Amino acid sequence: MNLETYYEYCLSKKGVTEHFPFDEDTLVFKVGRKMFALSSLSQWEKGEPSVNLKCDPDKAEELRAQYDDIKPGFHMSKIHWNTVNINKDLSDCFVIKLIDDSYELVFKSLTKKLQIEIIELEN
Repeated sequence: MNLETYYEYCLSKKGVTEHFPFDEDTLVFKVGRKMFALSSLSQWEKGEPSVNLKCDPDKAEELRAQYDDIKPGFHMSKIHWNTVNINKDLSDCFVIKLIDDSYELVFKSLTKKLQIEIIELEN
């Protein structure tokens, strides 16, 4: 997966916005003002891309135990976030599924009113 594919995929999801709230390097994708994915642009440029994704705590532990390229979230809550190394042993399809799971987890945590606004905005 390249940066453009990652970028376009995240932005294609309903109600997603991009931000740089921490610095000029950390690209953050949000839905309903809540983060679901963030990544260092300089790491992509160095050929060592990774992305932090939100995850159900039980599933996060399972994924870390099963895959060497999934670690506790770097600079994030280790309970709710994983750092996923890209372009290593995980397929692009699997990374896309992890992005989808993160997005859905955050979207479902939004108020019903905000969920409806996001859905209606996209229709």
